Amino acid sequence: MKFFIDTANLEQIKEAQDLGVLDGVTTNPSLMAKEGITGEKNILDHYKAICEIVEGDVSAEVIATDYEGMIKQGEELAALNPQIVVKLPMIEAGVKACKYFSDKGIKTNVTLVFSVGQALLAAKAGASYVSPFLGRLDDISTDGLNLIDEIRTVYDNYGFGTEILAASVRNTMHVVNCAKLGSDVMTGPLSSIKGLLKHPLTDIGLEKFLADYAKGNA
Repeated sequence: MKFFIDTANLEQIKEAQDLGVLDGVTTNPSLMAKEGITGEKNILDHYKAICEIVEGDVSAEVIATDYEGMIKQGEELAALNPQIVVKLPMIEAGVKACKYFSDKGIKTNVTLVFSVGQALLAAKAGASYVSPFLGRLDDISTDGLNLIDEIRTVYDNYGFGTEILAASVRNTMHVVNCAKLGSDVMTGPLSSIKGLLKHPLTDIGLEKFLADYAKGNA
């Protein structure tokens, strides 16, 4: 399973990259605003900076909600760097734009997916990635992991090449369970990635090894 980090923070992206497990980055307007990145030029420059840190795909989201606007913005984003994946909302115009970009060989990520039907439409339109938001489903007492499982079944039934990008990942168990279910990618905060390092028995074992070594070399 690929690991993407969901942030616009350059320091966190670099930290994940230096860890040696990062495969890509996802961002959105909210994450850009959180970092104080505003204005079209600044946002575009920030995407360029992200692409200089990572080697994998970088999802960059359009702001427009109409077809023509999505095409214009998506083409501007795709022109920044071959790593850019045009991120489109799961609405009618977004599906149409997805087909347009996929026909041109431009990678797409259809986001804000909350049902199998939506994921099926995205795959039919040639999406490179589909982003089901499992954490947000959990927030409303719906099983987000079950959606990942159902999409996996449908995609496998028909051999769709669209990759399942589990989004709105909140914790390490989300990561582990997505891997068990066969999600192609997960995207989450740095904490959800680094959390996989932690286990109390590892800490206890290392402490004992070091203590024994110290005794033997006193």
